[in-house]
Amino acid sequence: MINTPQQARSLQSKLGRVRGLGSTREGVHHWWAQRMSAVALLPLSLWFIYSLISLTGSDYAAFHAWLGEFGNAVFLVLFVVAMFHHAQLGLQVVIEDYVHSEVWKMGMLLFVKYATVVFAASAVFAVLKISLAG
Repeated sequence: MINTPQQARSLQSKLGRVRGLGSTREGVHHWWAQRMSAVALLPLSLWFIYSLISLTGSDYAAFHAWLGEFGNAVFLVLFVVAMFHHAQLGLQVVIEDYVHSEVWKMGMLLFVKYATVVFAASAVFAVLKISLAG
């Protein structure tokens, strides 16, 4: 039985209204974050591929000199951060959609979040250490 106009427009089921479940309005933010990270990754990926091709056959000294240039280190850090953030967002969606046990879902979400932060921080540290080493 519909009592108010707001309940008539609600997308929640009757059971969802009773339990207090329904839209948390988080989906739009997550969707936009994933799209914006993908847009950021387009030019960064092209730059990264071009850089890999141009460095083919180079030794460590040439790579060190290349990474020591200010722009390359900055772009590589941006690429790493955007890539791991985008991966974390995508894995979160997969886990939320396909893992049905709440305990496993929460554990996997925490693992993915912490693992991507650790891997991204390690990669950024490595880039900075190589680029700043003299």
